[in-house]
Amino acid sequence: MDAKPPKRRTAIENGETGEDLVLATLIGNGDDLGPLVRHAFEMGRPEPLVQQLKHLMKKKEVEIEELCKTHYEEFIRAVDELRGVLVDAEELKSDLASDNFRLQEVGSALLLKLEELLESYSIKKSVTEAIKMSKICIEVLQLCVKCNTHLSAGQFYLALKAVDLIEKNYLKNIPVNKIKIVIEKAIPIIKAHVEKKVTTHFNEWLVHIRSSAKNIGQTAIGHAASARQREEETLERQRKAEEMNMYGMEFVYTLDEEVSEESPLKFDLTPLHRSYHIHACLGLQEQFREYYYKNRMLQLTSDLQISSSQAFVESHHVYLAQIAGYFIVEDRVLRTSGGLLSDEQVETMWETTVAKVTSVLETQFSLMRSATHLLLVKDYITLLGAALTQYGYKVGSILEVLDKSRDKYHDLLLEECRQQISNIFSNDTCEQMVMKKDADYESNVLAFHLQASDIMPAFPYIAPFSSMVPDSCRVVRSFIKGSVDYLFHGVNCNFYDTVRKYLDKLLIDVLNEVIINKVHSTGLGESQAMQIAANISYLERACDFFVQHAAQLCGIPVRAVERPRAGLTAQAILKTSRDEAYLALLNLVHSKLEEFMALTENINWTSEELVQNKNDYMNEVVFYLETLLSKAQQILPLDALYKVGSGALEHISNSIVAAFLSDSVKRFNANAVIVINNDLKMLENFADERFESTGLKEVYKDGSFRGCLIESRQLINLLSSSQPENFMNPVIRQKNYNALDYKKVGIICDKFKDSTDGIFGSLSSRNTKTNSRKKSMDVLKKRLKDFN
Repeated sequence: MDAKPPKRRTAIENGETGEDLVLATLIGNGDDLGPLVRHAFEMGRPEPLVQQLKHLMKKKEVEIEELCKTHYEEFIRAVDELRGVLVDAEELKSDLASDNFRLQEVGSALLLKLEELLESYSIKKSVTEAIKMSKICIEVLQLCVKCNTHLSAGQFYLALKAVDLIEKNYLKNIPVNKIKIVIEKAIPIIKAHVEKKVTTHFNEWLVHIRSSAKNIGQTAIGHAASARQREEETLERQRKAEEMNMYGMEFVYTLDEEVSEESPLKFDLTPLHRSYHIHACLGLQEQFREYYYKNRMLQLTSDLQISSSQAFVESHHVYLAQIAGYFIVEDRVLRTSGGLLSDEQVETMWETTVAKVTSVLETQFSLMRSATHLLLVKDYITLLGAALTQYGYKVGSILEVLDKSRDKYHDLLLEECRQQISNIFSNDTCEQMVMKKDADYESNVLAFHLQASDIMPAFPYIAPFSSMVPDSCRVVRSFIKGSVDYLFHGVNCNFYDTVRKYLDKLLIDVLNEVIINKVHSTGLGESQAMQIAANISYLERACDFFVQHAAQLCGIPVRAVERPRAGLTAQAILKTSRDEAYLALLNLVHSKLEEFMALTENINWTSEELVQNKNDYMNEVVFYLETLLSKAQQILPLDALYKVGSGALEHISNSIVAAFLSDSVKRFNANAVIVINNDLKMLENFADERFESTGLKEVYKDGSFRGCLIESRQLINLLSSSQPENFMNPVIRQKNYNALDYKKVGIICDKFKDSTDGIFGSLSSRNTKTNSRKKSMDVLKKRLKDFN
């Protein structure tokens, strides 16, 4: 046992390898060597195994020899056994060689097949890889072809989708490097080309949409105008229904069942949306937003500049329609472009526009000299406001400019009306209008509520007023319409009071002023003054119509303007002017009467002969009064007729008294008193007859025209009285001579003298009463002197 370790070391030292040890161990352990042999033949290296076995055999022989030395007997036996093993080994070797030969013979054929198979596998793998690479290249090239096709057809989004697909799914996997390089270089070129093309198309759209903005704005404003017209028609039907029901007539107001719908505004935003979407696909979304906003702001700045080659009143509709169209487009872009515009950007554009438009309007309104032009622009601006309000834009600041300019507009309108009314008064002949048919009556009388009765008169109809009344009413009605048109659809909703204020201003500062100038004009005759006074009465009556018409246009119920204190201040002013016209008429009448009464100087105040005939001047006076009152009865109201008649008669009465007081009459006698008395009786008879025939007696039951002659009548009665000293009796004076003045009576009595051969002298010799009257007159003279 102690000898074993040295043997192992010797074996190692003798050059034994690890494989020899393994083989020795296997043999030593009695393990099966078949797998090892099979493996050696499979690997095609049986010789090493044989060599190892030989080598092992040699070692074993050494070991045996050593063992034999130690165990001789055992060795002999082992040699014998080994000899048997050797025989077996030889047999085994022969079997192995035979098996190896057969195995090599079979393996060579199989090895050849295996090599052919491996070569086929390699070819198949290469072909498969080539097919796969070819498929990838074909798909890439097909996408490239599609991209080119889309680019040629202008389908840039599809082209970009193809490029994006190539980048994401194919570019990294392209097996052919040259193709990959070409495609990598082409992709940015394609994107740049698409961006350039899309930008070009977008720029073309910018030009197109700007040129279309005017039509878009005009269409929207036209829709607003149609809506306003329908609204006004509805209000008009409502007003008619109210008027019919107010007058007791049944009128049913119904809404129209069919309301025409306005055609929607049509304009194409597809190029914009396409451009925005493609830029988003290119990753240039923010850049495109800035580009769009910048270019639209440039267009807006250009649109806000007014034309210097054309008057604003001629170009305003194009200017405003362009602005309306611009913001209608922006509203659509804001709502449909998915973030291309922000609310803040649109608000900024609108604020810029409002500031510029208000500045332009203020400047242009200040330069306008025609109310019609200002109204035309204002009306279009309100339609612009109505159109843009539907899209959410705040137009209050623009409408406030109109409110600020209302005084300017009304001043221009007042000036135009002043010119029209002045022309009407200048061209008026102050003759009563003659209307030959009912259409004339309706347009000149009924239209302004100037009729005295609801019964249609017979034609031809002679109106109590001249043409200046309906013509002036038309001007006033036109003014009301113009005022309402300007104030309607403005900032101020309750504008009826404003219309009334300007209406009062027109009637007072224009119409009444022209009337006063006409009344005070030189060369005015009595008939003209009378006609003007009559016209003022009808203009005063027309004020009620003006108020109702203004209320009607403002949508105010008629009952609201029929309340007390709902009238115009101008009515009181016109009434004062009417009184002034009456005064001017009376002054003219007085001047004419003074011409007739001046003929009293031709009277023989001291005639010794009693003349029973009336003086010629009184015939002319009566004829004049007859003509005057006949004319006045036709055109003046009864109160004015009474004023004219009473004023004329009172003036005649004063003229008669003044004739007695005149310095040219140094003295007069009873014959003169008798003649004057006859004239006065003639005048009194005329006064009674006219007072009754004109219908004044029924109105003024306690008055009369005769009463206007009371002073001259009492004077004549006193001078004709047989007891003139009774004038100093307070009771009798109050009863019979209350209209006479002490001083005047004293002066006149001093002139009442008779010569001894005069009428009183001759009468005294024949009649004691006459003599007694003379004494009474002397007594009266003495008492009056004492009284004074």
